[in-house]
Amino acid sequence: MSGRKAQAARNDKLILEAAHAVFVADPAAPIAEVAKRAGVGISALYRRYPSKEDLLRKLCADGLHRYMELVREALDDDGDPWEAFCAYMRGVVAADTPSITVRLAGTFTPSEDMFKAAVEGDELNRAMLERFKSAGVLREDVANGDLQMVTESVCSIEIGDAERTRAVRLRTLELHLQALRAPGSGPLPSTPVTDEEMGARWVPPGASWEG
Repeated sequence: MSGRKAQAARNDKLILEAAHAVFVADPAAPIAEVAKRAGVGISALYRRYPSKEDLLRKLCADGLHRYMELVREALDDDGDPWEAFCAYMRGVVAADTPSITVRLAGTFTPSEDMFKAAVEGDELNRAMLERFKSAGVLREDVANGDLQMVTESVCSIEIGDAERTRAVRLRTLELHLQALRAPGSGPLPSTPVTDEEMGARWVPPGASWEG
């Protein structure tokens, strides 16, 4: 890339990293806080993202695409199935994509492309679950909603600085992984969170959800 394009790419990376930190900590924060944290001028930020909603859509779309990459990696991994599943779960926690859902779902209007990507993600999730259940490493009564609730709860942990938080999150995840492994110590109560329940969280108050 030319010098100008390379600088624009660097600025965009800084803006998105800053947006993740700022809005996950405080979804109501002004967009000026993102520019300040990223070390870029507010005019440069607005040239790239004309509104806070545009920035939130980009941040969440990138998180969704990163999540889908992790699912595809799990599906393509021809090694030990249990290790492939664990690598997927650890990757989701390390990428911190669940924090975006927990903190930002319902705070903006998702684009049509985001809804389409979510449908594709659901299909990938079903394929992944089938793969690991067929391999006999994942308990049969686990659903996609269960996995999402696990990663969301783990990513809600905030202890000390970023390094300590990451270490504690990964430690806590290992406890959950032992419970997810087949055959399990007994049936799970109630029913798993459904795709409709998870999707409805992204609809802003007053809007309709058609599933």
